Amino acid sequence: MKLWERVVEARLRKVVEICEQQYGFMPRKSTTDAIFALRILMEKYRDGQRELHCVFVDLEKAYDRVPREELWYCMRKSGVAEKYVRVVQDMYERSRTVVRCAVGQTEEFKVEVGLHQGSALSPFLFAMVMDQLSEEVRQESPWTMMFADDIVICSESREQVEVNLERWRFVLERRGMKVSRSKTEYMCVNEREGSGTVRLQGEEVKKVQEFKYLGSTVQSNGECGKEVIQAVSCIGEAISEDCVHQVRDASRSEALSN
Repeated sequence: MKLWERVVEARLRKVVEICEQQYGFMPRKSTTDAIFALRILMEKYRDGQRELHCVFVDLEKAYDRVPREELWYCMRKSGVAEKYVRVVQDMYERSRTVVRCAVGQTEEFKVEVGLHQGSALSPFLFAMVMDQLSEEVRQESPWTMMFADDIVICSESREQVEVNLERWRFVLERRGMKVSRSKTEYMCVNEREGSGTVRLQGEEVKKVQEFKYLGSTVQSNGECGKEVIQAVSCIGEAISEDCVHQVRDASRSEALSN
């Protein structure tokens, strides 16, 4: 099944063009590229003594929430031939699952929403869905960046980033996705005193001084000191561990020679 999924994915990639704002699971793109683009933007505003407002959008159970009809619609709109739409539909039509609980497991039942977990094809299908859903709201990179379901929205003003966040929420939630109110976070780079907060449907978005973006810590001061310290610490631990192994090996060699 995995091999067949890879074959289908390769054929879909030949006809589907994903927007430049999507860094996830795209050829010649990686987390490093997304992190670098965000850091460069933050440093530019820090050096220019201007504010940069960033919202890190979290989608609740993104893969599990994709409506199947939305998936078929996005595939067709992306230019996928109907025969390949039917191929993917057949993969999902035959899917069954069970739920394990304290007293055993349920009988098999059909799953009618979401992408397959662990499927080789799912990441590209999700990128295709996000490409279509975000078409009317995304801005050029790096003002909008996506890595699969990790979304960053940036703007020069707090008011504008709040407006953009609401637009994203509306577009995504009307199509079956869900923006997490508790995990979506806001950061102001080079903040002036009293720049305020961002709200989403009346709820205040959590404001942070640092955020773990794709495994890298970005800070509101636009610097990367904490990241450097963590890297040096990891190197130090690796060196220490290596030294321990060398001492053990030397001790064993000496014991054997005696």
